[in-house]
Amino acid sequence: MTKPRRRPARPHFSSGPCAKRPGWTPDFLAKAPLGRSHRSKVGKARLKAAIERTHAILGLPDDWLVGIVPASDTGAVEMALWNLLGSRGIDVLAFESFSKGWASDIRDHLKIPDTRVLSAPYGELPDLDAVDPAHDLVFCWNGTTSGVRVPNGEFIAADREGLAICDATSAVFAQPLAFDRLDVVTFSWQKVLGGEAAHGMLLLSPRAVERIETYDPPWPLPKIFRLKKKGVLNRAIFEGATINTPSMLCVEDYLDALDWADAIGGLGALHARADENAAVLDEWVRRTEWIDHLVADPTIRSNTSICLKIVDPAFAALDEAAQRDFVKQMTGLLENEGVAFDIAGYRDAPPGLRIWCGATVEADDIAALCPWLDWAFAQLRAENDRQGRA
Repeated sequence: MTKPRRRPARPHFSSGPCAKRPGWTPDFLAKAPLGRSHRSKVGKARLKAAIERTHAILGLPDDWLVGIVPASDTGAVEMALWNLLGSRGIDVLAFESFSKGWASDIRDHLKIPDTRVLSAPYGELPDLDAVDPAHDLVFCWNGTTSGVRVPNGEFIAADREGLAICDATSAVFAQPLAFDRLDVVTFSWQKVLGGEAAHGMLLLSPRAVERIETYDPPWPLPKIFRLKKKGVLNRAIFEGATINTPSMLCVEDYLDALDWADAIGGLGALHARADENAAVLDEWVRRTEWIDHLVADPTIRSNTSICLKIVDPAFAALDEAAQRDFVKQMTGLLENEGVAFDIAGYRDAPPGLRIWCGATVEADDIAALCPWLDWAFAQLRAENDRQGRA
């Protein structure tokens, strides 16, 4: 197979950090108050702007709070787990790497005894009907490492007794979130809006605030996790007074991404771009014999972190180590050609590809990528044939 002539204008298909928004250059960060304290008037104003604009673009209920916290989405999730859990039973939906990690933290580190882990293999969802509304619920809306998403929020009872804690880092800004069924939502800037790493976002409903102010967990809380001050929620965190020092350069970059989102039409436009990107990739998958979706059910298939499996019989005949080596070589070919960076499947997932189709990616670049995937696969398949491995 000859090399395709057309190349993606931007070969950035990594699932995190993700592609910057179209047209981005460092020049757009010139307004960042570098060399200034984040507690200065200008620093606090930029942090507060990031909070208020997040609230607005997501269309959050008026009584929800938004805070900027340390350590990316992981830090935001851990803050929620350490501050909120322990007063009742817990259900964890574990269907990919990160949700399995939350289950391990709750069960093995916080050692909360009444913890149920509702699990499913990569490419599938657990039984959502098994969720107990009397329990707290911890889950990922979109499984970044499996390409599976929950279809909606209807499995969460409107009259639930427990809190619904949702890691939405690869779903927010790309998929509709049922905030009326959620109590805690977390994400980070480096996913759907292509921002920079190390900062987490923690969104709290009034029910979550009530839990924080009426419940004291039995374990000590490190300073970096503490959401209470003098027995009540430290609301300064949700007004821009961060617990530790944020990067004002990263804050400015996030504000630039929000500017772009507003300019293209807001949340609906972001959803539509991710859907269009996913549709372009899906059309190629449906007409290509050697590849298929890891997620068979389209109703639970992600439109951002799309995971693909190689179904060619010769590839299937290889052992797992050889399959992973094949994928490594294939993605290496694409990187060397400068047409796709960082598209191997997650290290814990089945061997395959993972292609980011979030809103900052252009549909034309997805379309240009597909022939290169065919080319790279053909090169490696032919090489294996020559060496007698397939």
